[in-house]
Amino acid sequence: MNKKRICILFGGVSSEYEVSCNSAASIVENISRDAFDICLVGITKEGKWFLYSGDIASMRDYTWVDDPGNIPAVISPDRSVHGLMVMGDEPKTIYIDCVFPVLHGKNGEDGTMQGLLEISGIPYVGCGVLASSVCMDKVFTTMILDRTGIAHVRWRSFLASDELDYEKLSGELEEYLGYPMFVKPANAGSSVGITKVHNASELRPAFELAFSNDSKIIVEQAAVGKELECAGFGNGIPFISRVAEIIPKHEFYDYDAKYIDASVTVLPADIPESLSEKMRETAAKAYVALNCRGFSRIDFLWDEKSDTLYLNEVNTIPGFTAISMYPQCMQDSGMSYSDLITNLINLAMEE
Repeated sequence: MNKKRICILFGGVSSEYEVSCNSAASIVENISRDAFDICLVGITKEGKWFLYSGDIASMRDYTWVDDPGNIPAVISPDRSVHGLMVMGDEPKTIYIDCVFPVLHGKNGEDGTMQGLLEISGIPYVGCGVLASSVCMDKVFTTMILDRTGIAHVRWRSFLASDELDYEKLSGELEEYLGYPMFVKPANAGSSVGITKVHNASELRPAFELAFSNDSKIIVEQAAVGKELECAGFGNGIPFISRVAEIIPKHEFYDYDAKYIDASVTVLPADIPESLSEKMRETAAKAYVALNCRGFSRIDFLWDEKSDTLYLNEVNTIPGFTAISMYPQCMQDSGMSYSDLITNLINLAMEE
């Protein structure tokens, strides 16, 4: 059997650089070496690209950037190359069969890298340009969900260029959304830059934090309830996993709760079967409406008092660390971590 050469991209110019390095390290440890040859390309926080051949531990402690064996290398947009251009003392090209862009957040999950890979003609794991860019932008995602009839909490959006009167705005938002409310960058993942605002005095600092991460923000009603997630897998109509519940150790499921101070997970979630089925049907509907392919994690909130299910967001390159929910959900559905990686690559090659 001829092995396929898979290029795993990691790091990136993103606030989720560390998560990406850890996700990629887990994939390297679990990818089938019988089926695939791999090459690793790391992107520094400053945007430098290197062909990396060092050990996995250095990816996890982020010292890979100092490896003396690093060689500058980039994905060529020239389709005749179909792979990497490696610079250095002996320039060469490396043919790539498929790319796994393990790049969370901006400059990797938002359609930019997907656009480069489309131009290069190299198959890649995950959603295409449109779905990646739309799902990364919470405002556009919510507009599509609203149009599709999928319930989402009440919301408003703002631009950094808006002239805001925070005293007036606080009253308007309190009347429409009520306190507490969430202030979020429109384009950021892993809960970076998000604040749960409890009163008017917290509003302006929350806006300033969100605007420091993006020029567009979204403000959402803070519904109270269970945080639920499921995994979508496939091209076209997806397979949807059983539902998992997240029980954060923090006030909400923030960056630290996801990757540092691990939250408690319940899989399958302790919810009524009718709710589980409704959530899985809604997840599949959103997956198709947003033009997802390959894989995505779909996050919900269930307000038990009103028995209302809200779709929160769709993550097109969900975390792949040891405690990440996407691989846990798929393993609960009978797909091992290694098989999941293989199957995602096969979906990309089929597409």
